[in-house]
Amino acid sequence: MIRDVLIIKDGLPMFSKNFTDRKNFISDQSNLILVSGFLSALNSFSEEFEDLGSIKELKLSQSNFRLAFLKDNSIPNLIYLASFDEETNSVNVERFLKKMSHKFLKKYTINKIVDWDGRSEIFESFTETVKNYIEKESDPNKQGSEDEIVNLFKEIQNNIEEISEKDLKMRNLSQPTEKNVDSIFQRIIPISEISEDFNPEFYLTGDISKKVLKNIDGRKSIYALSKELNLTEEKIYNICKNLVKLGFLRLKEVQLLTKSE
Repeated sequence: MIRDVLIIKDGLPMFSKNFTDRKNFISDQSNLILVSGFLSALNSFSEEFEDLGSIKELKLSQSNFRLAFLKDNSIPNLIYLASFDEETNSVNVERFLKKMSHKFLKKYTINKIVDWDGRSEIFESFTETVKNYIEKESDPNKQGSEDEIVNLFKEIQNNIEEISEKDLKMRNLSQPTEKNVDSIFQRIIPISEISEDFNPEFYLTGDISKKVLKNIDGRKSIYALSKELNLTEEKIYNICKNLVKLGFLRLKEVQLLTKSE
């Protein structure tokens, strides 16, 4: 079964919890900072060698204690770990870490995680969520089916990457035609909220998102960006909505001047 869960950010323990009565070097709070730094450094060291890549699992030779690693590529230096015994299927642990990581990012904003001040108590409320996931993985009757896992990913994707159809209808976000030049997209201007020394490359994985963000200057509308980048207005708008959720920009709606004005 899964014994411990540890989330490390920049080598420091962001969240840690022991879910059994068995103690080990991870559950020892007095050494937690030292252990977190060691595990983080170990994972970073392996990535320095192209042939090694990130550590997925670590086994200690003198016990049945094993560690599973999951690195989050969307946030620098963020690692999820779970300790478990040999009787536990490592595939189930990997699945558990993936579900837990998505839930963690959904529960706490990326800005809150990136700007974390080192106080682990602000994530204490995540304990119950992790406990529920562990119970599901431990009990075959409670394990989520494949459809449930797919639905989880769909839910996250819908919340982070897609604009709802209802929102589109409410704002009348339709592709402008010859008869409808005054599109809502011409009135929406993305404005950057990030400082000059901030590098979004660490947080964005999609080339299109990087391209859109790079071309935002606070003056171009979504309509203008779509023409410049040869993308549909809906595509630009959806990407901008994602960037708003990440705290990278805000959307400003302006009134277009008519020829008489």
